Amino acid sequence: MKCSVGQVMALLKSNKPYLGVLLIQFVNAGRSLFNKAAISNGMNPYVFVAYGQAFASVVLAPFAIFFESHQFASLSFNLLCKIFFVSLFGLTVSFNLNSLSMDYVSATFTMAISNTVPAITFIMALLLRMESIAIREWHGVAKLVGSIVSLGGAMVFILIKGPPIYSLGRSHKELSSAAPSPSNNSESYYSRGDWLKGSLICVTSNIGRAFWIIMQGPLTKQYPAILRLTALQTFFSCIQSVVWAAAAERNISSWKLRWDVNLLSVIYCGAVAVAINSWLRIWVINKKGPVFLAMFTPLGLPVTAFLSAVLWKESLHWGSLCGALLLVGGLYGYLWGRHQEGKVEKEEKKPAETTQETV
Repeated sequence: MKCSVGQVMALLKSNKPYLGVLLIQFVNAGRSLFNKAAISNGMNPYVFVAYGQAFASVVLAPFAIFFESHQFASLSFNLLCKIFFVSLFGLTVSFNLNSLSMDYVSATFTMAISNTVPAITFIMALLLRMESIAIREWHGVAKLVGSIVSLGGAMVFILIKGPPIYSLGRSHKELSSAAPSPSNNSESYYSRGDWLKGSLICVTSNIGRAFWIIMQGPLTKQYPAILRLTALQTFFSCIQSVVWAAAAERNISSWKLRWDVNLLSVIYCGAVAVAINSWLRIWVINKKGPVFLAMFTPLGLPVTAFLSAVLWKESLHWGSLCGALLLVGGLYGYLWGRHQEGKVEKEEKKPAETTQETV
């Protein structure tokens, strides 16, 4: 029994990055649902982000001070400016656009279109030479095809709904309060214009998120104190989000929080989805790289779709199911290519290490 427990612990320890990205996707699914709940309940999307970033800053600050007080990391003015602008485009703009999209599309739809993040991140990483593809090798082909199939699955989910898997038979009042996902049939609550506008806003938000993911590698090399780096980015984003919300919403009553779903959503999204998740994402990027984190984004879609069907009673469609299967298939194709590439790199390093030892 002791041996088996030890083996399980060793297995968990060796697969920490994989467990980390799985947890990130579950938390992200919860964030989309809580975000949608608050916006549907009448909360201003910009005010929602401002409160979320404020809660995240309050949660992260004491942990950063306590756990990394003895870790030396120099912070120059140039690095501080980099962190400020990465926070602006990667967190503030991305989060505000994502929340704004909730006025036009459902939580499931937002999570579906977020699956463009891996492709965007992969392209950015290639352009910045942070990622490479060996086209003549099987693992390179698997990485490329996996990325394309994953992106194609997201497009199938968005564009092809097909017949519903089951009928919910809901009233117009229920549809108005729950705001179901858009589809191409007469039962759709969202208009074609809303669908298009929400899609464009989501894609722009995803570009900002991909930029944030890409920039974490260089930032952690310059500033290895991950908790403090996360706290700094969240603090800057908090200030930026408050200014953004104050400029967009000047009605003081919109800033009032009551004991309702809005407060619960803000606390969850700030303390868990932003504070803990941001630190966890930077840790995963530091261990496995930005593309590894981005490629797990598709796993959040089935989780969100299932929870939306249970909580919001959104209909699941056969087209969406096929799209989700393509997403997951593309993900595992990429991961297989990445795994094979790692094996090749290890085999190439062995002769070099043997030669150095002989010398």
